[in-house]
Amino acid sequence: MEMKRRCVVGAMMMIVLEGFGDYAIAQPAPRKQENQVTTESKFYCNTKALNPTERARHKQLTEKLVSRRTRIVETEKGYEFQYSPATISLAELAEWTLAESKCCPFFDFHIDLENEGALLCLRLTGEKGVKAFIKAEHLVPSDTSN
Repeated sequence: MEMKRRCVVGAMMMIVLEGFGDYAIAQPAPRKQENQVTTESKFYCNTKALNPTERARHKQLTEKLVSRRTRIVETEKGYEFQYSPATISLAELAEWTLAESKCCPFFDFHIDLENEGALLCLRLTGEKGVKAFIKAEHLVPSDTSN
């Protein structure tokens, strides 16, 4: 049985993380305030985008990416996760990105190989509000300078 974590993101959304890759978002019904309607978040994971075999592989890669990142840098529109190419391959990062793009198409993905091949970076960005989602989904600690 996997441990569940609950994180409150903003006042309107709750994210439930099971492990590192499976999650669902629950939101209260939209509220009306004098000619104004609050809409639901567009940031949600389509858990049916991957079949069980793909989901298992994606979870395995997610756990590896989370445990082997060497640094997290907060950017204006998201986060950059840095890796040593000795512990994460460009192919693994590309495979993870392809699967993640199926279930979370609202992310913008940027993969860079820098410093003459000594640094591999994954930047996740998107529209306003996506940073809170990235932080909760990828377990970004409060201090992003690690």
